[in-house]
Amino acid sequence: MAFSVLELCAGAGGQALGFESAGFHHAALIDNDAHACATLRMNRPYWNVIEADIRRFDAEYWREIDVVAGGLPCPPFSVAGKQNGAEDERDLFPTLLNIVRAAKPRIVIVENVRGLLMRRFEEYRNSIVASLSSMGYESSWQLLDALDFGAPQKRTRSFLVAVPKGVSFVWPVPNGNGATVGTVLHDLMAEAGWRGSTRWAEEANHPAPTLVGGSKKHGGPDLGPTRARAEWAKLGVDGLGIADGPPSANFEGKPRLTVRMAARLQTFPDDWRLAGSKTQSYRQVGNALTVNLAEAMAKAVMRCLTS
Repeated sequence: MAFSVLELCAGAGGQALGFESAGFHHAALIDNDAHACATLRMNRPYWNVIEADIRRFDAEYWREIDVVAGGLPCPPFSVAGKQNGAEDERDLFPTLLNIVRAAKPRIVIVENVRGLLMRRFEEYRNSIVASLSSMGYESSWQLLDALDFGAPQKRTRSFLVAVPKGVSFVWPVPNGNGATVGTVLHDLMAEAGWRGSTRWAEEANHPAPTLVGGSKKHGGPDLGPTRARAEWAKLGVDGLGIADGPPSANFEGKPRLTVRMAARLQTFPDDWRLAGSKTQSYRQVGNALTVNLAEAMAKAVMRCLTS
């Protein structure tokens, strides 16, 4: 029998694909965004996808599930925002703790931005650890970069893992540097016959900077603030928007990424479809956990459960 996982804030399915690849069964995937839920249902019709606010459901139904996993909203801790932490209405860590208290999973894993591990949030992190300890868990935090797990993108994320006291969790070991933007996207840039695609690929010989999906309040279909767009420009990419399709045969200048290209940088499979408009689709991709990194973490959780 496969180990089961209850996934919170599932989004476009980056973490879910990682757990699927590691051999987990999804008991339920919950998100409050209609487009993200449509994406999950479109690609995996047999998954139990629930469109709901995780602050308003009874987790006791999943009592003693193997794993509770989630990528909680990043804005409260992101350097791109005001970093209001617990004062931000989007902070769902208190909700997570309530869910863990009700569901009593064997393992808890939470992903967020690297800003959460800044010194200014030390007291906040300690309060989370203390709450989990009162429930019988030992917790640890770690920074992991998707680039170290085969992704063509610099994307460092913080992880919290909580296991029963006395149980050891071994963090995944980096398995090599990621590919370059040019190598990974060359065929997609050349799909419409762009004559400059080979030269572009040769010059785009570095990993991508972190994709920025933005929030529902802020952020549109572009590759981030001025500093991020400057990094993209060095790779020969126009970061001011997302293209509807690849560059034409006689295109001149810096091309823009398509949603499909962005998804490949996040290591989504090419047949993974996204629901919603271009803005809604890109936001799902930009906010997702990189699939390769999710799989590495899920395999580490699996090893912990089976050891």
